[in-house]
Amino acid sequence: MIDIDIAIEAGAWPADDELSALAAPTVEAVLAELDLKPVNAAELSLLFTDDAHIAVLNRDWRSKDKATNVLSFPAFELAPGDPLPAMLGDIVLAFETISSEAVLEEKPFEHHLRHLIVHGMLHLLGYDHETDEEAEEMEALERRILAGLAIPDPYG
Repeated sequence: MIDIDIAIEAGAWPADDELSALAAPTVEAVLAELDLKPVNAAELSLLFTDDAHIAVLNRDWRSKDKATNVLSFPAFELAPGDPLPAMLGDIVLAFETISSEAVLEEKPFEHHLRHLIVHGMLHLLGYDHETDEEAEEMEALERRILAGLAIPDPYG
């Protein structure tokens, strides 16, 4: 079981219970696709914030002085397939960027948000997209996970 700590810091996000209702099955779908089962309870933190705060985090941690849609901060360095640690880490999501991307890409906000939670989770679990091969593997996983949640291919 994954214990998800939800914090809304800034932005026009839905209420905690709505975010939890979206996040919990999304996180479980990631774990199911990767056949990962926590031995004991594992913790995950989701921080819902705004572009101003995520831009500071992006600048301070990635040397990119701009807002982004999602950032992941793993508690431990994992490789794909490693067992789940007791603490997965933090996923930070920016309301304005996610909202504007959803509008530009003509997709429901909820679908885009769930895609970014999947994306963030995969980063916490050791996946990346620095090379073409890594990107292809990660995108294929995202497609399968989202299809299982009845969300259309975000890359198609």
